Amino acid sequence: MILEIERPLLELESKIEELRKLSTDGRVDLSVEIKALEQKVEDLKKDIYSNLSAWDKVQIARHNGRPTTGDYVEAMFSDFFELRGDRRARNDLAILAGIGVIGGRTVAVIGHQKGKNTKDNLKHNFGMGSPEGFRKAGRVMDMAARFGFPIICFIDTPGAYPGKEAEEKGQYEAIAGNILKMMSLRTPIICMVIGEGGSGGAFAIGVGDHIIMLENSIYSVISPEGCATILWRDATRASEAAKALRITSDSLLKIGLVDEVIPEPEGGAHRHPEEVFSRVKESLIRNLGELCSIPGEEMPKRRYEKYRKMGVFKEENG
Repeated sequence: MILEIERPLLELESKIEELRKLSTDGRVDLSVEIKALEQKVEDLKKDIYSNLSAWDKVQIARHNGRPTTGDYVEAMFSDFFELRGDRRARNDLAILAGIGVIGGRTVAVIGHQKGKNTKDNLKHNFGMGSPEGFRKAGRVMDMAARFGFPIICFIDTPGAYPGKEAEEKGQYEAIAGNILKMMSLRTPIICMVIGEGGSGGAFAIGVGDHIIMLENSIYSVISPEGCATILWRDATRASEAAKALRITSDSLLKIGLVDEVIPEPEGGAHRHPEEVFSRVKESLIRNLGELCSIPGEEMPKRRYEKYRKMGVFKEENG
């Protein structure tokens, strides 16, 4: 996947690679030209990534090279044991869940799982969970609460699967059931938006004590394309809708819908995944330490008060 904003950057990087190949034969020294182009790349990076629009961030959040939940699990958690199935029907591959260890602490891990290519995305249904997936997530939450394990949720989905079969199997009952469950659990819950946070599919594993977003991720009740179609009957105006929806991490931090934003390296998470893993791991360990010091019986009340404050505003007279 090539982002339009990155095209000039990729062209320069391709040119540098060509010059390096020419230099390796020893017949010509192109080190000066290569160094000049490398500096140009760095300057262009700063210019591109310091002036991203809301729509640019939507494209970055959807980049198929961004680390998935499975990548974070592999990079940050030891002794991870996957738990499968909802104990009713089947195992939904759009939701990954299991038990692992981070910072010496055993935790439950739940997240949407996207693919890296078309075949893989079809296998994981593009990260769009079905009722079986959300019930699997709920089953793992119950297990975590029973054993006193904190819960970490990775959010990355365009939304819950909207198909007829999913509706017949109780899609929104499964989502609502998880929301109710997460409000009442007496164990810490950290939710992290790593790519797309779309609609009820995101919120089904998105109720927590501490909500984190990666800098170039998005979180919204509806996609920009869906919003543009409803408002203007024109999906091509999605970039306008993205700006109006205030779905980017900086906007959501300002209005208090998220608690923390983790900066991404210049170029985004898809260009520097190892650095992102390090930053995310540090944040998770730090926040787990703080939340685990709170008595379990206080967690539901704190969570309830946190969400009751969202969307509250005062009108000024005059």
